[in-house]
This record gives sequence, C-alpha cells and structure tokens, in this order.
Amino acid sequence: MSLRATLASSELFSFNPVLRDRFVAREAGRLPAGTRVLDVGAGSCPYRPLFGHCRYETQDVKKLDRDQLRHGGYGDIDHVGDASAIPVPDGAFGAVLCTEMLEHHPEPIRVVHELGRVLAPGGRLILTAPLGSGIHQEPWHFYGGFTPWWYERFLGEAGFESVTIEPNAGSFRFFAQESIRFMRATVPWNIQLPLLLRLAWLPCWVILAPLLGLAVPLAARQFDRHDREHRFTVGYHVTAVRRATTPA
Repeated sequence: MSLRATLASSELFSFNPVLRDRFVAREAGRLPAGTRVLDVGAGSCPYRPLFGHCRYETQDVKKLDRDQLRHGGYGDIDHVGDASAIPVPDGAFGAVLCTEMLEHHPEPIRVVHELGRVLAPGGRLILTAPLGSGIHQEPWHFYGGFTPWWYERFLGEAGFESVTIEPNAGSFRFFAQESIRFMRATVPWNIQLPLLLRLAWLPCWVILAPLLGLAVPLAARQFDRHDREHRFTVGYHVTAVRRATTPA
C-alpha cells in the first residue's frame, strides 16, 4: 500500500488523532525558529520532532501507567509537577502546546490561567481537548469535555485574545467513530457473553461489520462536509494569543 493510501485509510478509521496531529504540525510550522515552546501534559512527547526548529521543553505530572499513554511510556520531561503551578518565571515561553490534557486536571480553569502566565505577551497558545469522550486514563479523568463558550470565556479571563476554535471534524464523523467502536467492541469471539449468545450474534456481526466498519465511515466522510452545526464533534482545536496586559 502506498503512503498516500495508508494515510487515507488511517484518517478514515481513526480521524480524531490524525486530524489533531495535522493541526499541531500546522501550528508548529508557523512558529519562528528559536521560539521557546512548552508542551504541557506532554506524556510520551510525540510532538517533539515537529518543534525541532524551536527550543522545546516539556511538563507533565507523570502519574499514568505506560499502557495509558498513546505511545507508551513518558518521554523526557523537563518540568515534573502540576500544570496549574509550573515552576518557571512569568512570560518565559513564546508558545505553549497543550493537547488532550485539560479533561485530566481537576481545575482546568486554573490551568489556562497558568498557561497565560508562562506565555510572553504576544505568545501563542496551541490547545486541544475533547467535547465528549469515554472514560480513559482513569482515575485521572475529571471532565467529559469543553464547549466553544468555555474557551471564549475562560481564555479571555486568562489574558488571551484572537481566540480561534475549530471543530475536529463534524457530527457525522463522530457517528462513524462510534460505529467503528461498536463493531470492535462486539467481536463475537471477544465479547463477554455466554457461548450460545455469542454464537447467535456471530452471523449478525458478520453481516453488520462491513456496514459499521466501512460503509458508515465512508458515507460519514462525505456527509460531514455538509454539517454546519458540529454539535457532536469529538473536540476542538484552539489557538489564542497572549494579550500584552492581563485584565484585572
């Protein structure tokens, strides 16, 4: 399979991380060479290569097990501790990256204020978080997700302006993601059901699997471009700029 076909297939079946990674790559490419960047909640540091032209540093509380991290195991973490109290001076960074972390902190509003504190005036925030997600990385999962109005209100209060909020695809692709999840969760030889029920479900699953795992995702990718409301998007990609002065 060609690289293009591999990427297309990956986006079809797992669009959420693929589109998020593209967003981060795009924003990383916009930063001037030498920008000091802090990756908050960096985990396994998958985005380090994207910031090779910058002075890239990382922060994480480091409380998850290896199998709870997307790429397994923590990367090199420069600042170990709470994201609401990062031990660096005010305005130390020209950019802050924070991906899929806010829902794992008990006080996300304090976190965005801290992100504003460590950013220099004119510094850029690159942020993603879910709108709705299943429980994961337990017991460090405290919130289901964040709406555009949450970002507008609390980023504004934290000293940010020029806030842009982009949905990570639309409702139809969200429906397709759950369709694939259902197909994978109900594989007859893995599902926790009595043997007779699994045998009864097997022919139904064989019939449904191509529809749920291929036809629905393909249709959803086409329908999604016509979704104007994005009420069930999986999350948002957010950028903001630190104001020159923080409101009192």
